[in-house]
Amino acid sequence: MGAGDWQWNDAWIFVSAVIAERLERDRASHAALPITGAGLADVLAAADFLHHAVPTRQELQESVRRLAGAGLLIIEDDLIEIAPAGEQLWRTRPFSGLSSAVMTLQAQLNRASEPGDSDWILDEATYNAAVREYSLRLADGR
Repeated sequence: MGAGDWQWNDAWIFVSAVIAERLERDRASHAALPITGAGLADVLAAADFLHHAVPTRQELQESVRRLAGAGLLIIEDDLIEIAPAGEQLWRTRPFSGLSSAVMTLQAQLNRASEPGDSDWILDEATYNAAVREYSLRLADGR
């Protein structure tokens, strides 16, 4: 694989998806439920945790399309899962704390692969519903 043209937002969304999926896996395993991936509200929450900002619909859509097109994420019914290639990328990254994970991941993405392009579309209504769900969680203290 050659060098890529990955943006900071791509790494931000990827790290957010990893965090969100890990939290969902933990919740599902403790409740003996099937593991289904992270919802968009979960990814927004992780992104806000990492960067103190919620990605716009455009930022989220563009990054997910690039990551899914490169085979790093799997998107199904607005659930986001880390693909095997994404798991490999995450497991082999240079260790860093969460404060520098996004910058570390962007450098690793640029060394490892090129962005792809999937046909996933995040429509305004779905994005707004995810933002609303995340906002309700914040208001409830979850």
